[in-house]
Amino acid sequence: MNLRTLLATGLAICALAGPGLAEHHKTSPYGADDTIGAANNLSAEGVLAATKLVKTGKTYALGLITGRDTPAYPGRAYDIEVFGFPEAGANKVSGHDDRLVTHVGIGSQLDGFGHMALNKTHYNGIKSADIFDPKGLKKLGTEHVPPIVTRGVMIDMAAHRGVERLAPMASFGEADIKAAAKAQGIAIGKGDVVLFHTGWLSMAEEDPKAFIEQQPGLNAQGARYLANLGVVAVGADSAALETMDFGTEGILFPVHTTLLVEHGIYVLESMNTTELAKDKAYEFLFVLGQPRFAGSVQAVINPIAIR
Repeated sequence: MNLRTLLATGLAICALAGPGLAEHHKTSPYGADDTIGAANNLSAEGVLAATKLVKTGKTYALGLITGRDTPAYPGRAYDIEVFGFPEAGANKVSGHDDRLVTHVGIGSQLDGFGHMALNKTHYNGIKSADIFDPKGLKKLGTEHVPPIVTRGVMIDMAAHRGVERLAPMASFGEADIKAAAKAQGIAIGKGDVVLFHTGWLSMAEEDPKAFIEQQPGLNAQGARYLANLGVVAVGADSAALETMDFGTEGILFPVHTTLLVEHGIYVLESMNTTELAKDKAYEFLFVLGQPRFAGSVQAVINPIAIR
């Protein structure tokens, strides 16, 4: 199937089912009513420990500017209208207002647990039919994602491979992650947010079509490894985090489903890791407070790394 057609149909409905994956559904270890997944691994102690990583006070905006020209999956669009209001009052006050009309899944974003399902079942056995409403999700909306303040880890996969940018469709898994982390002198721990630098963000301006359709990234084996470490979120400087090489078995978006559906781990897409990689900033305080739009499936975000 043509990737453009696949993405336009599969991602739009956000309820993909892959053959052979149904048996991997997991009940949340945090209870039958759990809806925040691995975010349960966040703690006040973890926040305090992460603040001790701040040595220079330098901040990094990990979010991209989202606009009309931001590369997006087929069918997604962005538009904004700015209008003025006339002078009023003795002091002749005036100004502008705006109205945003956009798909939320454009640019830097967080994927919530309502984004994808296996056999129409989301994280912790929650059925698509029980949460879907065209006016907003009844459950698992990203407005319920708690503030994520924790240790952030950046794994420079491009440097590990000795390149500026990973090759199209390239993938990496557990062995690569372990080797790159060891070379950087860091260890991934429970409650961490893990970001991968692949260099792929440079493709966004060079070839927007390729940026979407030929992404390198994490594979399913690597996703399972990270999930077993107890991480809270996983992201990369690509629009999907995972490699677009899905193999020949007909299993679609295995990384998304492993993280979101099976383990309750948030996916962070199009993260700007360029400056982190340049500074070799491998661990830092990660801070995210997402917009709280009621019933939203995804959230446009601008997380901050502080070191």
